[in-house]
Formats: sequence, C-alpha cells, structure tokens
Amino acid sequence: MPFHYWRSERLTLRALQSSDIGLFQTLDDEVNRLVDMIHFPQSPDKQIQWLEAEQRNRMGDAFRWVAETHDGELVGTINTFACNKRYGNFKYGISLLPEQRSKGYGTEMILAVLRFYFHELNYHKATPHVYSFNPASIRLHEKLGFVQEGRLREMIYTNGDYHDEIHYGMTASEFEQLYGKQKL
Repeated sequence: MPFHYWRSERLTLRALQSSDIGLFQTLDDEVNRLVDMIHFPQSPDKQIQWLEAEQRNRMGDAFRWVAETHDGELVGTINTFACNKRYGNFKYGISLLPEQRSKGYGTEMILAVLRFYFHELNYHKATPHVYSFNPASIRLHEKLGFVQEGRLREMIYTNGDYHDEIHYGMTASEFEQLYGKQKL
C-alpha cells in the first residue's frame, strides 16, 4: 500500500475549508472545555470570520487539519501551534466529535502529525498538555508513549473548580523507537 502522511487506513487529514464551519458549530461546551475554554456566544458571521482567519493567518509550521473518514464523515480536528524551529519543539491540540471518540481516530490523527513533524520538518520534540479533568486524553497520551514531564497545579478554572495542567513530551527518537521510521 502506498504511504501518505495525510491518509491512513481509515482517515484523511485535510486542510480546513469554509464549509467546515458546521463542524465547529457542533462542538458543545464539553468539547470546548476539554480543548480550551467555553467562549461567549458568537454570531454566525463572527464564527465565519474566525474560520477565515484560521485559514489565512497560518504562522510558520502551525497548521489546522480536519479529520474525516474516507466516506467523508467528519471526525474532528487537530492543530499544531507554538512551533519553534530553533529549539525543535511544537505543541498540538486535538478535538474529536463526541460520537467519534473511543474508535482509535485520535491515535491515527496524532501519529500522522508526529510522523510528519519529526520525519519531514525535522522537529525534535512534541510537548502537548492535557487538563486533569480529561482522563480519556491522559490515557491516550500515555498509551501512545508520551512521558509526563510536569504538572502545573490548579492552573485551569472551569465548571466551578481548579484543575491541573499536565505536560507531556515525546522526542523524535522516542517516536522512532515506538513506531519506526516509515519511508517512501
């Protein structure tokens, strides 16, 4: 089978499109809390402006993909940010639609992005963080082989309580040991 960074056995990661506004409009407060925070309501025009800015204002190696099945069913989104070429590290965030969770899609999305950033862009380390009230994301990152590198206590306030921010890391060599170096 031919190798493609943006196409796995079940998913395609593609660039953000204007028609994806519906994906972001369906994300409820639970999803928003898990990836960032609950925002004030926005008009459809403001949401479209945000989406257009996401498409237009890409900085360096920061990027947002939309994941969909090969049948075109939306799965979620993954984005890279805080990409520091000099030090060779980057962060990412992932969000899955509630009905798409626990199907292994998050694993496929993260591995595709890690493989590209490590093997094509020559980044050295991925450093995502997870909130302590998100046990599914904690399990996912630990299952993938990320190392917990730190815990910032009571950094996030949501739903009436303070929660910890857990920092994970994986180097390119750790990734290669776990997943190999697939070449074209």
